[in-house]
Amino acid sequence: MAQFRFLVGVVLLLAALILDESRTCTAQVPNTAAAAVKCSRKHSAVLTEFGGVGDGVTSNTKAFKAAIDHLSTTASDGGAQLIVPPGKWLTGTFNLISHFTLFLHKDAVILGSQQASDYPILEPLPSYGVDKNFSAGRYSSLIMGTNLTDVVITGNNGTIDGQGAGWWTKYRAGELKAVRPLMIEILFSTDIQIFNLTLLNSPSWFVHPVYSSNIIIQGLTILAPVDTPNTDGIDPDSCNNTRIEDNFIVSGDDCIAIKSGFDQYGIKMGIPSEHIIIRRLTCISPDSATIALGSELSGGIKDVRAEDVTSLHTQAAIRVKTAAGRGGFVQDIFTRRFVLKTIRYVFRVNGMYKSHAEGFDPNAMTKLGSINCRDMVAENVTTAAQIETLPENNFKGICMSNTTMTLFPLLNITYNVVSGLKSNNIDCPYPEDKLPIEDVPLKTCSL
Repeated sequence: MAQFRFLVGVVLLLAALILDESRTCTAQVPNTAAAAVKCSRKHSAVLTEFGGVGDGVTSNTKAFKAAIDHLSTTASDGGAQLIVPPGKWLTGTFNLISHFTLFLHKDAVILGSQQASDYPILEPLPSYGVDKNFSAGRYSSLIMGTNLTDVVITGNNGTIDGQGAGWWTKYRAGELKAVRPLMIEILFSTDIQIFNLTLLNSPSWFVHPVYSSNIIIQGLTILAPVDTPNTDGIDPDSCNNTRIEDNFIVSGDDCIAIKSGFDQYGIKMGIPSEHIIIRRLTCISPDSATIALGSELSGGIKDVRAEDVTSLHTQAAIRVKTAAGRGGFVQDIFTRRFVLKTIRYVFRVNGMYKSHAEGFDPNAMTKLGSINCRDMVAENVTTAAQIETLPENNFKGICMSNTTMTLFPLLNITYNVVSGLKSNNIDCPYPEDKLPIEDVPLKTCSL
Protein backbone atom coordinates (compact mmCIF):
# COMPACT_ATOMS: atom_id res chain seq x y z
CA MET A 1 0.00 0.00 0.00
CA ALA A 2 2.85 2.41 0.83
CA GLN A 3 4.42 1.73 -2.57
CA PHE A 4 1.07 2.31 -4.26
CA ARG A 5 0.53 5.66 -2.49
CA PHE A 6 4.05 6.74 -3.44
CA LEU A 7 3.33 5.83 -7.09
CA VAL A 8 0.09 7.82 -7.03
CA GLY A 9 1.89 10.81 -5.54
CA VAL A 10 4.57 10.76 -8.26
CA VAL A 11 1.95 10.41 -11.00
CA LEU A 12 -0.07 13.30 -9.60
CA LEU A 13 2.97 15.56 -9.42
CA LEU A 14 3.94 14.80 -13.01
CA ALA A 15 0.38 15.28 -14.19
CA ALA A 16 0.10 18.64 -12.46
CA LEU A 17 3.28 19.86 -14.12
CA ILE A 18 2.24 18.61 -17.57
CA LEU A 19 -1.30 19.96 -17.36
CA ASP A 20 -0.14 23.36 -16.08
CA GLU A 21 2.11 23.72 -19.11
CA SER A 22 -0.54 22.61 -21.60
CA ARG A 23 -3.48 24.82 -20.64
CA THR A 24 -4.98 26.59 -23.64
CA CYS A 25 -6.52 29.44 -21.63
CA THR A 26 -3.57 31.77 -21.06
CA ALA A 27 -5.10 34.78 -19.32
CA GLN A 28 -3.44 36.13 -16.19
CA VAL A 29 -5.77 38.09 -13.93
CA PRO A 30 -4.11 40.52 -11.51
CA ASN A 31 -5.79 40.81 -8.12
CA THR A 32 -7.66 43.95 -9.02
CA ALA A 33 -11.24 44.66 -9.99
CA ALA A 34 -10.03 46.61 -13.01
CA ALA A 35 -8.61 43.52 -14.73
CA ALA A 36 -10.59 42.09 -17.65
CA VAL A 37 -10.50 38.62 -19.11
CA LYS A 38 -11.98 38.31 -22.58
CA CYS A 39 -13.67 34.97 -23.17
CA SER A 40 -15.96 35.91 -26.04
CA ARG A 41 -18.07 37.88 -23.55
CA LYS A 42 -19.04 41.54 -23.78
CA HIS A 43 -19.68 42.17 -20.08
CA SER A 44 -17.46 41.35 -17.12
CA ALA A 45 -17.35 41.57 -13.34
CA VAL A 46 -14.99 40.51 -10.54
CA LEU A 47 -16.26 38.77 -7.44
CA THR A 48 -14.70 41.35 -5.11
CA GLU A 49 -16.94 44.04 -6.60
CA PHE A 50 -19.89 42.33 -4.88
CA GLY A 51 -18.40 41.91 -1.43
CA GLY A 52 -16.34 38.77 -2.04
CA VAL A 53 -13.65 38.06 0.56
CA GLY A 54 -11.03 35.46 -0.37
CA ASP A 55 -9.75 34.56 3.09
CA GLY A 56 -11.02 30.95 3.11
CA VAL A 57 -13.24 31.69 6.11
CA THR A 58 -15.81 34.32 5.08
CA SER A 59 -18.85 32.98 3.24
CA ASN A 60 -19.16 34.23 -0.34
CA THR A 61 -22.51 32.63 -1.18
CA LYS A 62 -24.23 36.04 -1.23
CA ALA A 63 -21.37 37.58 -3.24
CA PHE A 64 -21.61 34.91 -5.96
CA LYS A 65 -25.39 35.32 -6.11
CA ALA A 66 -25.20 39.12 -6.26
CA ALA A 67 -22.55 39.08 -8.98
CA ILE A 68 -24.42 36.57 -11.14
CA ASP A 69 -27.75 38.38 -10.60
CA HIS A 70 -26.08 41.59 -11.78
CA LEU A 71 -24.58 39.92 -14.85
CA SER A 72 -27.90 38.30 -15.73
CA THR A 73 -29.21 41.72 -16.77
CA THR A 74 -26.59 41.99 -19.53
CA ALA A 75 -25.78 38.39 -20.45
CA SER A 76 -28.20 38.31 -23.39
CA ASP A 77 -26.30 41.28 -24.87
CA GLY A 78 -23.05 39.62 -25.94
CA GLY A 79 -22.58 37.41 -22.91
CA ALA A 80 -21.18 37.96 -19.41
CA GLN A 81 -18.32 36.61 -17.34
CA LEU A 82 -17.55 36.48 -13.63
CA ILE A 83 -13.86 36.51 -12.69
CA VAL A 84 -12.81 34.77 -9.49
CA PRO A 85 -9.47 36.39 -8.57
CA PRO A 86 -6.64 34.97 -6.42
CA GLY A 87 -7.80 33.86 -3.00
CA LYS A 88 -9.78 31.16 -1.23
CA TRP A 89 -13.48 31.74 -1.76
CA LEU A 90 -15.71 29.78 0.62
CA THR A 91 -19.26 29.34 -0.67
CA GLY A 92 -22.38 27.25 -0.66
CA THR A 93 -24.56 26.54 -3.67
CA PHE A 94 -24.79 29.10 -6.45
CA ASN A 95 -26.57 28.99 -9.81
CA LEU A 96 -25.25 29.89 -13.25
CA ILE A 97 -27.02 31.74 -16.07
CA SER A 98 -27.07 31.47 -19.88
CA HIS A 99 -24.41 33.09 -22.09
CA PHE A 100 -22.07 33.09 -19.13
CA THR A 101 -18.46 32.27 -18.24
CA LEU A 102 -17.22 31.50 -14.74
CA PHE A 103 -13.45 32.14 -14.91
CA LEU A 104 -11.02 31.12 -12.16
CA HIS A 105 -7.58 32.75 -11.90
CA LYS A 106 -4.77 30.22 -11.52
CA ASP A 107 -4.43 31.16 -7.84
CA ALA A 108 -8.17 31.12 -7.16
CA VAL A 109 -9.68 28.34 -5.05
CA ILE A 110 -13.44 27.96 -4.66
CA LEU A 111 -14.06 26.10 -1.38
CA GLY A 112 -17.30 24.23 -0.89
CA SER A 113 -19.00 25.02 2.39
CA GLN A 114 -19.16 22.17 4.90
CA GLN A 115 -22.45 23.45 6.32
CA ALA A 116 -25.43 21.40 5.13
CA SER A 117 -27.62 24.50 5.40
CA ASP A 118 -25.67 26.06 2.51
CA TYR A 119 -27.05 23.38 0.15
CA PRO A 120 -30.85 23.63 -0.16
CA ILE A 121 -32.74 20.35 -0.47
CA LEU A 122 -34.08 19.64 -3.97
CA GLU A 123 -36.65 17.27 -5.40
CA PRO A 124 -35.26 14.02 -6.88
CA LEU A 125 -34.23 14.00 -10.51
CA PRO A 126 -37.21 12.81 -12.60
CA SER A 127 -35.25 9.89 -14.07
CA TYR A 128 -34.15 8.68 -10.61
CA GLY A 129 -37.07 9.06 -8.24
CA VAL A 130 -36.81 9.02 -4.45
CA ASP A 131 -33.83 7.10 -3.09
CA LYS A 132 -35.26 4.86 -0.38
CA ASN A 133 -32.09 5.35 1.65
CA PHE A 134 -32.30 9.16 1.40
CA SER A 135 -35.99 9.97 1.64
CA ALA A 136 -35.38 13.67 2.37
CA GLY A 137 -34.32 14.29 -1.25
CA ARG A 138 -30.95 15.51 -2.48
CA TYR A 139 -28.74 18.39 -1.51
CA SER A 140 -28.21 20.94 -4.27
CA SER A 141 -24.80 20.85 -5.94
CA LEU A 142 -22.06 23.37 -5.28
CA ILE A 143 -22.29 24.85 -8.80
CA MET A 144 -25.62 24.39 -10.57
CA GLY A 145 -27.51 25.42 -13.69
CA THR A 146 -30.88 24.50 -15.21
CA ASN A 147 -32.40 25.26 -18.63
CA LEU A 148 -29.31 27.13 -19.80
CA THR A 149 -27.62 27.81 -23.13
CA ASP A 150 -23.95 28.63 -23.66
CA VAL A 151 -22.26 28.04 -20.30
CA VAL A 152 -18.48 27.98 -19.75
CA ILE A 153 -16.66 27.06 -16.52
CA THR A 154 -12.92 27.51 -16.98
CA GLY A 155 -9.76 29.28 -15.87
CA ASN A 156 -5.98 29.16 -15.75
CA ASN A 157 -6.12 25.82 -13.94
CA GLY A 158 -7.90 27.40 -10.99
CA THR A 159 -9.20 25.04 -8.32
CA ILE A 160 -12.58 24.01 -6.98
CA ASP A 161 -12.29 22.09 -3.71
CA GLY A 162 -15.50 20.47 -2.49
CA GLN A 163 -14.01 19.81 0.99
CA GLY A 164 -15.87 16.52 0.99
CA ALA A 165 -14.24 14.77 3.97
CA GLY A 166 -17.01 15.70 6.40
CA TRP A 167 -19.67 14.48 3.98
CA TRP A 168 -17.83 11.17 3.46
CA THR A 169 -17.69 10.61 7.23
CA LYS A 170 -21.42 11.29 7.66
CA TYR A 171 -22.25 9.03 4.73
CA ARG A 172 -20.23 6.14 6.12
CA ALA A 173 -21.85 6.62 9.52
CA GLY A 174 -25.35 6.57 8.02
CA GLU A 175 -26.10 10.08 9.30
CA LEU A 176 -27.39 11.61 6.06
CA LYS A 177 -31.08 11.70 5.13
CA ALA A 178 -30.50 13.34 1.73
CA VAL A 179 -28.13 12.54 -1.15
CA ARG A 180 -24.78 14.32 -0.83
CA PRO A 181 -24.03 17.43 -2.94
CA LEU A 182 -22.28 17.03 -6.27
CA MET A 183 -19.61 19.52 -7.34
CA ILE A 184 -20.95 20.66 -10.73
CA GLU A 185 -24.39 19.75 -12.06
CA ILE A 186 -25.94 21.21 -15.22
CA LEU A 187 -29.50 20.14 -16.15
CA PHE A 188 -31.68 20.52 -19.26
CA SER A 189 -29.03 22.67 -20.95
CA THR A 190 -27.08 22.92 -24.19
CA ASP A 191 -23.67 24.19 -25.29
CA ILE A 192 -21.71 23.50 -22.09
CA GLN A 193 -17.93 23.77 -21.81
CA ILE A 194 -15.98 22.86 -18.66
CA PHE A 195 -12.20 22.92 -19.04
CA ASN A 196 -8.76 23.83 -17.64
CA LEU A 197 -9.53 23.35 -13.95
CA THR A 198 -8.42 21.30 -10.97
CA LEU A 199 -11.29 19.71 -9.04
CA LEU A 200 -10.68 18.26 -5.58
CA ASN A 201 -12.60 16.28 -2.96
CA SER A 202 -16.19 16.44 -4.12
CA PRO A 203 -18.72 15.24 -1.52
CA SER A 204 -20.01 12.86 -4.23
CA TRP A 205 -19.83 12.92 -8.06
CA PHE A 206 -17.66 15.67 -9.53
CA VAL A 207 -19.14 16.66 -12.91
CA HIS A 208 -22.72 15.70 -13.76
CA PRO A 209 -24.33 17.04 -16.94
CA VAL A 210 -27.84 15.60 -17.16
CA TYR A 211 -30.58 15.87 -19.82
CA SER A 212 -28.16 18.07 -21.79
CA SER A 213 -26.41 18.22 -25.16
CA ASN A 214 -23.41 19.69 -26.97
CA ILE A 215 -21.02 19.27 -24.06
CA ILE A 216 -17.22 19.57 -23.89
CA ILE A 217 -15.32 18.50 -20.75
CA GLN A 218 -11.59 18.89 -21.30
CA GLY A 219 -8.30 19.36 -19.48
CA LEU A 220 -9.57 18.62 -15.97
CA THR A 221 -7.47 17.24 -13.14
CA ILE A 222 -9.92 15.48 -10.82
CA LEU A 223 -8.56 14.16 -7.53
CA ALA A 224 -10.12 12.35 -4.60
CA PRO A 225 -8.62 9.79 -2.19
CA VAL A 226 -8.98 6.30 -3.65
CA ASP A 227 -11.02 5.09 -0.68
CA THR A 228 -13.74 7.76 -0.87
CA PRO A 229 -17.35 6.71 -1.56
CA ASN A 230 -19.07 7.57 -4.87
CA THR A 231 -16.57 10.21 -5.99
CA ASP A 232 -17.13 9.54 -9.71
CA GLY A 233 -15.13 11.83 -11.97
CA ILE A 234 -17.35 12.65 -14.96
CA ASP A 235 -20.91 11.31 -15.30
CA PRO A 236 -22.77 12.28 -18.49
CA ASP A 237 -26.37 11.29 -17.74
CA SER A 238 -29.08 11.19 -20.43
CA CYS A 239 -26.80 13.42 -22.51
CA ASN A 240 -25.94 13.48 -26.20
CA ASN A 241 -23.19 14.88 -28.41
CA THR A 242 -20.56 14.97 -25.67
CA ARG A 243 -16.75 15.25 -25.91
CA ILE A 244 -14.56 14.26 -22.95
CA GLU A 245 -10.84 14.77 -23.63
CA ASP A 246 -7.45 15.13 -21.94
CA ASN A 247 -8.59 14.48 -18.39
CA PHE A 248 -6.61 13.02 -15.47
CA ILE A 249 -8.73 11.39 -12.77
CA VAL A 250 -7.92 9.72 -9.44
CA SER A 251 -11.09 8.53 -7.75
CA GLY A 252 -12.68 6.27 -5.18
CA ASP A 253 -15.26 5.32 -7.80
CA ASP A 254 -15.58 5.23 -11.60
CA CYS A 255 -13.43 7.73 -13.46
CA ILE A 256 -16.16 8.11 -16.10
CA ALA A 257 -19.66 6.67 -15.62
CA ILE A 258 -22.20 7.01 -18.41
CA LYS A 259 -25.76 6.94 -17.09
CA SER A 260 -29.39 7.42 -18.19
CA GLY A 261 -31.71 7.05 -15.22
CA PHE A 262 -32.71 4.53 -12.59
CA ASP A 263 -35.12 1.60 -12.97
CA GLN A 264 -38.75 2.52 -13.78
CA TYR A 265 -38.02 6.26 -13.58
CA GLY A 266 -35.32 6.10 -16.25
CA ILE A 267 -37.44 3.77 -18.38
CA LYS A 268 -40.37 6.20 -18.22
CA MET A 269 -38.28 9.26 -19.07
CA GLY A 270 -36.54 7.38 -21.87
CA ILE A 271 -33.66 9.77 -22.61
CA PRO A 272 -30.56 7.79 -23.63
CA SER A 273 -26.95 8.85 -23.35
CA GLU A 274 -25.62 8.72 -26.90
CA HIS A 275 -22.97 10.05 -29.27
CA ILE A 276 -20.23 10.36 -26.64
CA ILE A 277 -16.51 10.43 -27.39
CA ILE A 278 -13.79 9.93 -24.78
CA ARG A 279 -10.14 10.58 -25.65
CA ARG A 280 -6.80 10.73 -23.86
CA LEU A 281 -8.04 9.82 -20.40
CA THR A 282 -5.76 8.74 -17.57
CA CYS A 283 -7.50 6.96 -14.69
CA ILE A 284 -6.47 5.61 -11.28
CA SER A 285 -9.29 3.89 -9.38
CA PRO A 286 -8.35 0.70 -7.52
CA ASP A 287 -11.95 -0.18 -6.59
CA SER A 288 -13.85 0.86 -9.72
CA ALA A 289 -13.80 1.29 -13.50
CA THR A 290 -12.05 3.49 -15.99
CA ILE A 291 -15.28 3.71 -18.01
CA ALA A 292 -18.50 2.38 -16.52
CA LEU A 293 -21.78 1.95 -18.38
CA GLY A 294 -24.44 2.21 -15.68
CA SER A 295 -25.50 1.08 -13.29
CA GLU A 296 -28.22 3.71 -13.87
CA LEU A 297 -28.77 2.98 -17.58
CA SER A 298 -32.53 2.54 -17.78
CA GLY A 299 -32.94 5.12 -20.55
CA GLY A 300 -30.30 3.37 -22.66
CA ILE A 301 -26.69 3.99 -23.71
CA LYS A 302 -25.48 3.89 -27.30
CA ASP A 303 -22.73 5.13 -29.61
CA VAL A 304 -19.92 5.59 -27.10
CA ARG A 305 -16.41 5.89 -28.52
CA ALA A 306 -13.29 5.76 -26.34
CA GLU A 307 -9.70 5.85 -27.53
CA ASP A 308 -6.16 6.46 -26.26
CA VAL A 309 -6.95 5.66 -22.63
CA THR A 310 -4.47 4.81 -19.86
CA SER A 311 -5.52 2.94 -16.70
CA LEU A 312 -3.21 2.49 -13.73
CA HIS A 313 -4.09 0.41 -10.65
CA THR A 314 -7.74 0.30 -11.68
CA GLN A 315 -10.31 -2.41 -11.07
CA ALA A 316 -11.70 -2.60 -14.61
CA ALA A 317 -11.11 -0.93 -17.96
CA ILE A 318 -14.68 -1.30 -19.26
CA ARG A 319 -17.50 -2.31 -16.94
CA VAL A 320 -21.21 -2.70 -17.65
CA LYS A 321 -23.33 -2.50 -14.48
CA THR A 322 -26.97 -3.56 -14.68
CA ALA A 323 -29.56 -5.91 -13.16
CA ALA A 324 -33.00 -7.35 -13.63
CA GLY A 325 -35.23 -4.31 -13.24
CA ARG A 326 -32.93 -1.80 -14.93
CA GLY A 327 -34.29 -2.24 -18.45
CA GLY A 328 -32.73 -0.02 -21.10
CA PHE A 329 -29.99 -1.06 -23.47
CA VAL A 330 -26.23 -0.85 -24.03
CA GLN A 331 -25.23 -0.96 -27.68
CA ASP A 332 -22.66 0.31 -30.15
CA ILE A 333 -19.79 0.74 -27.70
CA PHE A 334 -16.36 1.12 -29.31
CA THR A 335 -12.92 1.27 -27.67
CA ARG A 336 -9.39 1.22 -29.03
CA ARG A 337 -5.80 1.91 -28.03
CA PHE A 338 -6.06 1.26 -24.29
CA VAL A 339 -2.93 0.85 -22.15
CA LEU A 340 -3.71 -0.92 -18.87
CA LYS A 341 -1.27 -1.52 -16.03
CA THR A 342 -2.15 -3.48 -12.90
CA ILE A 343 -5.82 -4.09 -13.46
CA ARG A 344 -8.21 -6.69 -12.12
CA TYR A 345 -10.55 -6.98 -15.14
CA VAL A 346 -10.02 -5.77 -18.69
CA PHE A 347 -13.73 -6.23 -19.44
CA ARG A 348 -16.51 -6.92 -16.97
CA VAL A 349 -20.29 -7.25 -17.17
CA ASN A 350 -22.17 -7.29 -13.88
CA GLY A 351 -25.78 -8.28 -14.57
CA MET A 352 -26.81 -8.63 -10.94
CA TYR A 353 -26.27 -5.16 -9.50
CA LYS A 354 -28.24 -5.06 -6.26
CA SER A 355 -29.58 -1.52 -5.68
CA HIS A 356 -33.10 -0.72 -6.88
CA ALA A 357 -35.88 1.86 -6.69
CA GLU A 358 -38.98 0.94 -4.75
CA GLY A 359 -41.63 -0.54 -7.04
CA PHE A 360 -39.22 -1.51 -9.85
CA ASP A 361 -40.27 -4.05 -12.47
CA PRO A 362 -38.09 -7.18 -12.01
CA ASN A 363 -38.93 -8.27 -15.56
CA ALA A 364 -37.32 -5.19 -17.14
CA MET A 365 -34.11 -6.57 -18.66
CA THR A 366 -31.19 -4.74 -20.23
CA LYS A 367 -30.42 -5.49 -23.88
CA LEU A 368 -26.68 -5.54 -24.46
CA GLY A 369 -24.99 -5.87 -27.83
CA SER A 370 -22.29 -4.62 -30.17
CA ILE A 371 -19.54 -3.93 -27.65
CA ASN A 372 -16.21 -3.70 -29.44
CA CYS A 373 -12.77 -3.57 -27.82
CA ARG A 374 -9.63 -3.52 -29.95
CA ASP A 375 -5.94 -2.63 -29.87
CA MET A 376 -5.42 -3.03 -26.13
CA VAL A 377 -2.27 -3.83 -24.15
CA ALA A 378 -2.68 -4.90 -20.55
CA GLU A 379 0.03 -5.72 -18.02
CA ASN A 380 -0.41 -7.46 -14.67
CA VAL A 381 -4.02 -8.52 -15.25
CA THR A 382 -5.90 -10.67 -12.73
CA THR A 383 -8.86 -11.67 -14.95
CA ALA A 384 -9.12 -10.98 -18.67
CA ALA A 385 -12.92 -10.85 -18.78
CA GLN A 386 -15.79 -11.63 -16.45
CA ILE A 387 -19.42 -11.77 -17.58
CA GLU A 388 -22.08 -12.25 -14.89
CA THR A 389 -25.63 -12.52 -16.25
CA LEU A 390 -29.07 -13.86 -15.51
CA PRO A 391 -30.67 -16.35 -17.93
CA GLU A 392 -33.24 -13.73 -18.95
CA ASN A 393 -30.60 -11.18 -19.99
CA ASN A 394 -29.89 -10.96 -23.70
CA PHE A 395 -26.14 -10.24 -23.87
CA LYS A 396 -24.52 -10.79 -27.25
CA GLY A 397 -22.20 -9.26 -29.79
CA ILE A 398 -19.12 -8.75 -27.59
CA CYS A 399 -15.99 -8.39 -29.71
CA MET A 400 -12.36 -8.16 -28.55
CA SER A 401 -9.48 -8.08 -31.03
CA ASN A 402 -5.75 -7.36 -31.20
CA THR A 403 -5.55 -7.41 -27.41
CA THR A 404 -2.46 -8.63 -25.59
CA MET A 405 -2.49 -9.28 -21.86
CA THR A 406 0.06 -10.33 -19.30
CA LEU A 407 -1.81 -12.19 -16.59
CA PHE A 408 -0.66 -12.50 -13.00
CA PRO A 409 1.00 -14.90 -12.40
CA LEU A 410 2.89 -14.27 -15.61
CA LEU A 411 1.13 -15.66 -18.66
CA ASN A 412 1.04 -13.90 -22.02
CA ILE A 413 -2.14 -14.27 -24.07
CA THR A 414 -3.59 -12.62 -27.16
CA TYR A 415 -7.36 -12.27 -27.58
CA ASN A 416 -9.45 -12.26 -30.73
CA VAL A 417 -12.97 -13.00 -29.48
CA VAL A 418 -16.54 -12.50 -30.69
CA SER A 419 -19.37 -13.43 -28.28
CA GLY A 420 -16.98 -15.70 -26.40
CA LEU A 421 -15.85 -17.64 -29.51
CA LYS A 422 -12.18 -17.45 -30.37
CA SER A 423 -11.20 -16.59 -33.92
CA ASN A 424 -7.95 -15.83 -35.69
CA ASN A 425 -9.40 -13.39 -38.22
CA ILE A 426 -11.35 -10.84 -36.21
CA ASP A 427 -11.00 -7.07 -36.40
CA CYS A 428 -13.53 -5.34 -34.17
CA PRO A 429 -14.97 -2.19 -35.77
CA TYR A 430 -14.42 1.42 -34.72
CA PRO A 431 -16.45 4.20 -36.40
CA GLU A 432 -14.68 6.36 -38.96
CA ASP A 433 -17.30 9.13 -39.06
CA LYS A 434 -17.02 12.21 -36.82
CA LEU A 435 -19.52 13.30 -34.24
CA PRO A 436 -20.70 16.94 -34.57
CA ILE A 437 -19.19 17.88 -31.18
CA GLU A 438 -15.70 17.02 -32.45
CA ASP A 439 -15.58 20.16 -34.59
CA VAL A 440 -16.72 22.57 -31.84
CA PRO A 441 -13.84 24.79 -30.58
CA LEU A 442 -13.23 25.69 -26.95
CA LYS A 443 -14.01 29.26 -25.96
CA THR A 444 -10.49 30.04 -24.81
CA CYS A 445 -9.50 33.23 -23.02
CA SER A 446 -6.83 35.91 -23.26
CA LEU A 447 -5.94 38.98 -21.22
